[in-house]
Amino acid sequence: MRVIITGGSGLIGRALASDLLKDGHEVIALSRDPGRHTAHLPSGLRLEQWDGQTAKGWGHLVEQAGAIVNLAGENIGESRWTEARKRAILESRLQAGKAVSEAVAQSSYKPGVLVQISGIGYYGSQLNGDITELITEKSPPVDDFMSQTCQQWEAATAPVEQTGVRRVVVRSGVVLSRLGGAFPRMLMPFNFFVGGPLGSGQQWISWIHLRDEVAGLRFLMDDPNASGVYNLTSPHPLKNLDFERAIGRVMHRPAFIPVPAFAIRMLFGEMAITVLEGQRVAPERLEEAGFLFNFPRIEEALRDLLTK
Repeated sequence: MRVIITGGSGLIGRALASDLLKDGHEVIALSRDPGRHTAHLPSGLRLEQWDGQTAKGWGHLVEQAGAIVNLAGENIGESRWTEARKRAILESRLQAGKAVSEAVAQSSYKPGVLVQISGIGYYGSQLNGDITELITEKSPPVDDFMSQTCQQWEAATAPVEQTGVRRVVVRSGVVLSRLGGAFPRMLMPFNFFVGGPLGSGQQWISWIHLRDEVAGLRFLMDDPNASGVYNLTSPHPLKNLDFERAIGRVMHRPAFIPVPAFAIRMLFGEMAITVLEGQRVAPERLEEAGFLFNFPRIEEALRDLLTK
C-alpha cells in the first residue's frame, strides 16, 4: 500500500515511516525542504517536495495512495509563544489541512483513510478545575490557544469526509522517546542529579511510548471500522510528581528538587502551560476497539527507554 505522510521528517513521522517500510509498504513523505532531512530519514523512504499550502506538485500521488497521515505543523515547543509564533503554529496546521483536502478532492481515486493528528491540548487544563476527572473523547474543548488550535487543526481536513474517505482524528498525548520531542528535555535535570517535580507537581501527564504511538496509528489506519476521534495516550496517566519519581527510580537518581512554577514561566512565557498544566486523559475508544498497549504503565516504558 502507498502511504503519504505529511510532516514525515518529525519524530512520529520518521518512526511511522520506518515501521511501514519494514512491512513492505511504499511510503512517501512530503517536505518543504527534502534535502535538509535526508540524513535522518529511514532507508527506502521517498521524499517529495510540497509547499505546505496546496496540492501543487504532489496531488497526483494521491491517485494510488491507500492512506494519508497528516502530521504537518510547526513544533509548538520550539520557542516562546509570541503572537507571531502562535500565528505560525496555527497557520501551518490550517494550510497543511487545506492542502490535503484539496489533493483528495482533486483525485479520481480516493485514499481509503485519512489519519489526522491532533493533541490532547484540545481539552484544555484541569489544574484550575476537578483534577480527578477522567477525560474521554466525549469531553468538550475549552477556549484557550492550544484548544482553539487543535479544534481548527482537526476541522481543516473534515471536507474529505464529504468525498467518502474514512477519517480518523488522533488526539495524541506526550510522546516518550530518546530520539526527540519533550522527553530528552525532561531527562536533562536527572543527568545532573537535580531532578524533581515541575511547579506543584499535581498536574497530570497523559503520556505514550513512541512504539505505542506508531502501533496505535497503524491500528486505526488498518481497522476499516475506525472513524472519528480517538485519544492516543497510555491508559495510566499520572501526576507530574509521580512521573518525575518514576524517572528517578529507573535512572537511580534523586527526584526531590522542585522547579518553581515562576521560574518556568519566566523562562518559557505562555508556553509554560504545556508543562505546568495538564489533563488526565483516557484512550477509551481505542481500548474499546481492542488495541493492546506494549507499555501501558510508566515504569515499563521508562525501563525500555532508559535501560536498553
